[in-house]
Amino acid sequence: MKRVGVWLVYIVGALSIGYLALFAWHMWGKPDLTPGDPIKIFRKQDAPSYS
Repeated sequence: MKRVGVWLVYIVGALSIGYLALFAWHMWGKPDLTPGDPIKIFRKQDAPSYS
């Protein structure tokens, strides 16, 4: 039972380190958004206009 507990701690630790690494990658890799900037929405050129 002790060995299972140790493996559980290792798994939880690895998951938390992976989550923190993904969080850091997302924070440093995303573009900086400032209020008032237009949102860029890319559409197909031949898409129908519903307005």
